[in-house]
Amino acid sequence: MNTSSLTLVGFGPDGWGKLLVIAAGLTLIAALCSFAIGGLLGTAGAALKLSSTPILRWIGTFYTTVLRGIPEILVVYLFYFGGSLALIHLMHLAGFPGFFSLPSFVIGVIAIGLVSGAYQTEAYRSAYLRLDRGQIEAGKACGMSRPVLLWRVIAPQTLRFALPALGNIWQSVLKETALLSIIGLVELLRQSTIASGATRQPLLFYGTAALLYLLMGQLTGFGIRSVEKRLGRCWER
Repeated sequence: MNTSSLTLVGFGPDGWGKLLVIAAGLTLIAALCSFAIGGLLGTAGAALKLSSTPILRWIGTFYTTVLRGIPEILVVYLFYFGGSLALIHLMHLAGFPGFFSLPSFVIGVIAIGLVSGAYQTEAYRSAYLRLDRGQIEAGKACGMSRPVLLWRVIAPQTLRFALPALGNIWQSVLKETALLSIIGLVELLRQSTIASGATRQPLLFYGTAALLYLLMGQLTGFGIRSVEKRLGRCWER
């Protein structure tokens, strides 16, 4: 990398470093929000698929089958363009003509969160099925109420078993945030495209974006592995 390249990715007057760091921060926030939404949906989805009621199991299966069977980019398109059309229609019915669009960050986060939730459903369901039934029965025999049993026995162990799969899903969510560039959100990939177009240095800026994605993935992956080890110590003899 020569001096000119360092200037372009630096934080000086002619550098794009500050904008790239801001875009990387927005990427990380979008990934965290999407993963959190996916966690809520995944917990609900796992509860549905583990239910003894057939209709609830069918709803859970329908959710995971559909969302895992559609490309993520198509889900983003459906939510952004379909949602904008619905909003325009509603506003016209309310007497407000003109063009309206939905915020790209909110729609993108919800779309990726929905897809993530489908995968997290399977992670939580599989983790729950690995639980030692004897411990649950022992908790009931000790007089634990259902909320206490869930909080002290089921949730910690389910999370422990689900963490390896959740780590992989997190890495996928982080990379899928790049899809939000197609709906106008200036996240890391979009900012790199803007910078490469303005400077005619695509290799420099796309390479920098790749390094930043890799750095974020490695740092957050290290955090998840640390939590996994900490939870595992509780059950070590």
